[in-house]
Amino acid sequence: MIRPGNDADGPAYIRLIGEAWAEFPGVIFDVDAELPELHHLASWFAASGGMLWLAEARDATLGQARDAPLGQARDAPLGMVATRPLGSDSAWEICRMYLDRAARGTGLAQRLLATAEAHARAHGAQRMVLWTDTRFEAAHRFYEKQSYVRQGAMRILDDLSKSLEFRYAKPLTGLVVDILDGAAASSAERRLAEIVVASVAEGGSLHWRRPLADERARAVWKEVAADVAAQHRLLLAAWAEGELAGVMQIDLAQAQTQPHRAMLGPWLVHPALRGKGVGRALLARAEQAAARLGRRVLSLETPAGCQGERLLRAAGWREAGRIPGHALDEAGQAIEAVTYLRG
Repeated sequence: MIRPGNDADGPAYIRLIGEAWAEFPGVIFDVDAELPELHHLASWFAASGGMLWLAEARDATLGQARDAPLGQARDAPLGMVATRPLGSDSAWEICRMYLDRAARGTGLAQRLLATAEAHARAHGAQRMVLWTDTRFEAAHRFYEKQSYVRQGAMRILDDLSKSLEFRYAKPLTGLVVDILDGAAASSAERRLAEIVVASVAEGGSLHWRRPLADERARAVWKEVAADVAAQHRLLLAAWAEGELAGVMQIDLAQAQTQPHRAMLGPWLVHPALRGKGVGRALLARAEQAAARLGRRVLSLETPAGCQGERLLRAAGWREAGRIPGHALDEAGQAIEAVTYLRG
């Protein structure tokens, strides 16, 4: 059960946070010296316009997982999360998200985060941010799967643990396309791998064969992130209502004598999120980004008959040529490829 937290839950918050921090050597947990607000945490968040939730065990499975008699395990705190507004830029922060070890892998983390995001969205949030200790690698993986990406520099806290923290963020509402830097591209690897695997499973790719293994997909994005960091490639990501939904690459590594050109693709939208304008938004943003870099002639190659052709024509791209047998499908059979130009 997930319910609003109150100040009387202080011992539960202290236990959840203290046990989580104890998993990492060098992390010092001193409530009275550094975290006195844990004694009245619900009021502390309410004072800033925020909200706090506590998850409690309500079934035998989780009760047994805690190695305690069932009577003691009922109502045992299993997780917590909070959110609060950040100034006037329509951003809200995810705070104090911790889970008991027994609750990890049960889906509770997703439910807690969804609860906080829904509250923030209902109160006008347009994007979410959070800070997480650089040592909390499992937390990084979790947030990345929920479509958060790293943004900006690390921050150093003046605390007893001398903590370093990563900043993660994502758009929460509407359809938003952002250009990712090297750190963001690297942190998006897991979600982008899911997108490419699902897209390839639908067919129509000139780049990969079905079935595409997740390990291979992640290796692809590692290479892309390295190119982004080296400024050889731009990576554009699209979020639809808080979910990382699509991606477009702009290859800037053209011949020295051709600085006015760039090649687009792969251009991918998760099959479950198609029909929402994601592909069109990515294409428009890619054209804009390329123009700002002086790349006035763009090209994109696609399999004949794919959905992307319709979008390209509608956006004013012109067909430059069709080459029968130029590409091979996943079975190794020659297929027709079409090149489109813009500019």
